[in-house]
Amino acid sequence: MAAYTIQKTPFVVPTTDGKRIEEHFGNATNDNAALSIAHMVAPPGWNEPFQTPEFDEYTYIIKGKKQFIIEGDTIILKQGQSIKIEKNTRVQYSNPFDKPCEYLAICTPAFSIENVNREEPKP
Repeated sequence: MAAYTIQKTPFVVPTTDGKRIEEHFGNATNDNAALSIAHMVAPPGWNEPFQTPEFDEYTYIIKGKKQFIIEGDTIILKQGQSIKIEKNTRVQYSNPFDKPCEYLAICTPAFSIENVNREEPKP
């Protein structure tokens, strides 16, 4: 067994909102339920519904800006900044800005659609 793994073919998560998600390690890529690492690009105007994930999520902004609404606080991260959001915290992610936001997301345990607990969007 090798002492390392080089990821050359991340799993590209199918999306319908224009967001690019490439999971390098995690449930979809290598059945790693303990940790997921994804490279993402959120287009201008993108947003997700509120969610209360059952995992800690770390976000590092590579380019652009990303908005977080966390327990009622609105936070905007810029290039070079990072944040850790504790599991079981209600949060909404968005990019209401005019340029794409490129970032890394690391989740422990790994992201899964079953443990993200997204709320139904309001009509």
